[in-house]
Amino acid sequence: MQYKTISKEATVEMEEKKSRFIANVKPVSSEEEALEFINNIRAKYWDATHNVYAYYISGESIIQRFSDDGEPSGTAGMPVLEVIKRMELKDLVVVVTRYFGGILLGASGLVRAYSKSAALGIEAAGIVTKKLCRLINIVVDYSAFGKIQNKIMNEGYSIKDIQYAQDVEISVLIPLEDVNAFIEYVNDAANGNVLIDMGESEYVTLKFE
Repeated sequence: MQYKTISKEATVEMEEKKSRFIANVKPVSSEEEALEFINNIRAKYWDATHNVYAYYISGESIIQRFSDDGEPSGTAGMPVLEVIKRMELKDLVVVVTRYFGGILLGASGLVRAYSKSAALGIEAAGIVTKKLCRLINIVVDYSAFGKIQNKIMNEGYSIKDIQYAQDVEISVLIPLEDVNAFIEYVNDAANGNVLIDMGESEYVTLKFE
């Protein structure tokens, strides 16, 4: 009911024995989105020696792909994918571009360089945890609103919307494991004078993470 991914797109550059390594990373939700990003990076760095990539996408079935793009087999794309898997990340694509600097790195040197570049790019993008949450819509009078709002804020739950009218209407995303306890708290806080409607489930990044 939860997984780790990156929060944003990022670019990081490093140098290893005069070769430039440029890591571009992006959160993605489909293979099509990953391939589009890869093609955009290839077009941007069209004159590079190599544009190595790897991506790992979750869903109904896991999709994981990598390419050495001309580097010796197993020295580039696979190490980038292994960084993603070692960090237990999903739904992202990493492209590491190399401009050859004239000094051969050898197989082990390439593995280290591509792995380090990928890890630096991921670190720059920031790692977040996504949790499966249920949207809960609450209609409550103002006398109970303060208690419920404090509960939401203290737990770090994500408020999607608040409407102030004759009563207060709150839409809040609650982790699945907390739903029953939260509904019980709301009923107690409002002395049963509350309307609760259960919405759809979705993965969200909670504020406290």
